[in-house]
Amino acid sequence: MESRNISASYHVTIQVSGKLFKGHLASLDQLVRSAIECHLWPLLSLSRLEELDRDAVLYLLNGENREFGIISCPAFIREWIDQERDRAAA
Repeated sequence: MESRNISASYHVTIQVSGKLFKGHLASLDQLVRSAIECHLWPLLSLSRLEELDRDAVLYLLNGENREFGIISCPAFIREWIDQERDRAAA
C-alpha cells in the first residue's frame, strides 16, 4: 500500500483489543485500507491490546506513520516495536 498525504484533521480511530495475531492482519489491513480510500487517516488505538505475535508487531512497525498512526500504545508493545526497528537497522 502506498502512503498517502491525508489531512490530520480527518481521521478515524480503529480500536484493536484482545489478541492480534497473523490471522487477524488481513481484516485489520482491510479496515486501514477502507479508511484511506475514504480519505481518512486511520489511528490504531492499542490501549486494550493484550497479546500479539511477531507478525503483528512487524505489521505495526511497517505501517506506523506510513499507512496509519498508533495511539494509546502499551509500553510492552512500544518496546517490542522499537526492538524490531533496531534489529532491522542493524
